[in-house]
Amino acid sequence: MSPVVVSTLVSLDGYVAGPGGDISGLPMDASFDALNLERLRAAGTLLMGATTYRGMVGYWPAVAADPTVSPAVALDPSAADLHRETAQRNAALPKVVVSDSLTPADTGPWADTTTIVRRADAHAAVAALRAGAGGDVLVFGSRTLWGDLLAAGLVDELFLLVGPVVLGAGLRAFPDGVPAHLRLRDTARRPGSDNVLLSYAVGTGDAEPSS
Repeated sequence: MSPVVVSTLVSLDGYVAGPGGDISGLPMDASFDALNLERLRAAGTLLMGATTYRGMVGYWPAVAADPTVSPAVALDPSAADLHRETAQRNAALPKVVVSDSLTPADTGPWADTTTIVRRADAHAAVAALRAGAGGDVLVFGSRTLWGDLLAAGLVDELFLLVGPVVLGAGLRAFPDGVPAHLRLRDTARRPGSDNVLLSYAVGTGDAEPSS
């Protein structure tokens, strides 16, 4: 089995973005970057919605070629290797995008590693990925997608990096009407960061967490 793993940054009051989808108020510090790379190292497939995919394909290929174009690297040159590896893994991993609007023309440099799945086929496609082998099925961002998958019982683990900010409004992490039973597996905090990582298993099974 390849668990479906959601990894997301969330404000203290439960938002994954501010009004208008603005994520600039969230604390995307070194702990956020390190978590993303950890999850990528454990992944066999990236699963995304169209908005997240467009943002990633428009950003990471340039970082793979030159990490200094990343604002984080410009602030801290020692982060270059982390961002380069992140960019390379984003490029190399198979990517499944659930969308009725994305076309092959939108996939650009990631065309050879991207599969587009229509929304009506999403549950079946994710169930097939989950039943396979070869690493986590990793979801970054894509709250609309993983909210739907959570309601359908197709999410196995949640990694919520909770930042010490209160956005007050915006896109809530958990949409209305989506029940979920979560079991806390671990909490962690990295030196120098006020972000706190909460790791949850979805449901009541006793499976071991992903590494």
